Amino acid sequence: MKKLTVCLLILFVFANFIFAGSISDEINASAEKVLPQVIEWRRFIHQHPELGNREFKTAAFIEEKLRALGIEVRTKIAKTGVVGILKGGQPGPVIGLRADIDGLPVTERVNVPFKSTEKAEYNGQTVGVMHACGHDSHIAMLLGTATVLSQMKDKLKGTVVFIFQPAEEGPPAGEEGGAALMVKEGVMDNPKIDAIFGIHINSATEIGKIRYKTGSFMAASDWFSIKIKGKQTHGSQPWGGVDPIMVASSIIQGFQTIVSRQSELTKAPVVISVGKINSGVRENIIPEELTMSGTIRTLDQEMQKDVHARIRKTATKIAESFGAQVDISIDSKTPITYNTPQLVDQMLPSLEKAVGKENLINAEWTTGAEDFAEYRSKAPAFFFFVGGMPKGMNPQNAFPHHTPDFFIDDSRLDVGIKAFANLVFDFDKSKLQKSMQQTSLLENQINVMNCQPKNIFAVEMSSIFIHSNYDSLCGGV
Repeated sequence: MKKLTVCLLILFVFANFIFAGSISDEINASAEKVLPQVIEWRRFIHQHPELGNREFKTAAFIEEKLRALGIEVRTKIAKTGVVGILKGGQPGPVIGLRADIDGLPVTERVNVPFKSTEKAEYNGQTVGVMHACGHDSHIAMLLGTATVLSQMKDKLKGTVVFIFQPAEEGPPAGEEGGAALMVKEGVMDNPKIDAIFGIHINSATEIGKIRYKTGSFMAASDWFSIKIKGKQTHGSQPWGGVDPIMVASSIIQGFQTIVSRQSELTKAPVVISVGKINSGVRENIIPEELTMSGTIRTLDQEMQKDVHARIRKTATKIAESFGAQVDISIDSKTPITYNTPQLVDQMLPSLEKAVGKENLINAEWTTGAEDFAEYRSKAPAFFFFVGGMPKGMNPQNAFPHHTPDFFIDDSRLDVGIKAFANLVFDFDKSKLQKSMQQTSLLENQINVMNCQPKNIFAVEMSSIFIHSNYDSLCGGV
């Protein structure tokens, strides 16, 4: 009897292995089959980009494709967002998959047959519009995923929520938008999403590859504005006034010492950039006022608070030394994109199914920002990069995102479809909950013993790393 039980157990495990393999094979074959259509969709969307909160035609295109698949569709979420809901043939978890859909105020220079020539109004100016960050490919890959999963509906356990989000690059001035508004309007709550996944095409990652990182992956983006008030005087007599332009130049230099001399860069990167300065009306008049604005990028919450305080202190003290006054505002735009360690640990085998272990890259963090971070306030989240750089190209020669020459090789968009679909079929809610409870228990034990390793859960640690370094972090038990 005992031998029979063991044999049955072996057969059960083997059958599950074969079933899992067949599901993955079916996913990957379907993704490759739908790839030509996905490329066609991507190129059409690329040729017709729209700015944030104005993606009316893009939303209509998405709605049409989802309805044709028999997927339940909800529209006008967060202004122009579209959500598709696919209920599987069996009970199970609710999984969110997200793609952003907006273009940028950039005039395209890439000579492709589907080049964008669209124009729009942005901040009172007529600008070119381009998918200069690859959101067109995100839409196409998620539509491709919806196609594959709808064909496998009877085998699907649970529900998939396809989130097509507007205004990732930021809404127009004076408007709400983006992921924050999607969350506010309940996209994570009806139905309640148990885990959410997002992808981003990357122009410096070779096609056929996926890049990921556990924990802090992409930076928080905070925007600052500083108004400097000096004293106007003739350009020939600078001693008669207080030059706000000189004050600004000194403040900018001072900000760089926050990065190079005051921030613990071995812990996490910090970037402070001034992107805009406005002052003066005539060459021979030293003006009275100046405004400048820029961005702060941090990957650690404590460092974020510290940098904000140092910016305020540096600008204020430097201005005072010149006899000027400053008014400083800092607006937190996007939180740190943090990949839930336990979810990453569970789902890496799924990504291996999509690209092979040799093409799965454990990456460094990036100082770019993503409002996908907002969704993690409601559920465990995992965000990763999909390669869009032509094979064999030197990454240093790849044009960056948000530039007129940005280019994506769309021949392997099936990677994103394979990744998304394998994640959906492999996600185990109970396993994730158990793993997170174990980590929470460890955290409570550390707190009870009054052991407080600095920012232990804000850096990029998996639960395995935390367990294996328990003694060293707490000085022994």
